[in-house]
Amino acid sequence: MADRNTMLKQINETSFLLDDMKLYLDTHPLDENAMEQFSDYQAKRKQLLKEYAEQFEPLACDCICLESNGSDKTQTQYPNKRHWTWSDGPIPWDLEANACAAVKGGR
Repeated sequence: MADRNTMLKQINETSFLLDDMKLYLDTHPLDENAMEQFSDYQAKRKQLLKEYAEQFEPLACDCICLESNGSDKTQTQYPNKRHWTWSDGPIPWDLEANACAAVKGGR
């Protein structure tokens, strides 16, 4: 199980690659290799978002699970209860709550 910051980094990197692939495919719409790569990155991002939502909280509205977010008591105010999981845990851009040393410390 990866930690929150590692998973966020993986999601961000995969999302960036997808955005790059979208731009490329806008100008090269018949590139089979690029379409295959896009499909692979898209599946990877969906899986990463699903895993993140299960371990922490949903990052996208299509990752919300009303039955349970799979988080322990430290991640939610409502463990094992059906609830709106969108508000569980810190928001990704809250650097203090996420203790994202890589961003805080600069590059």
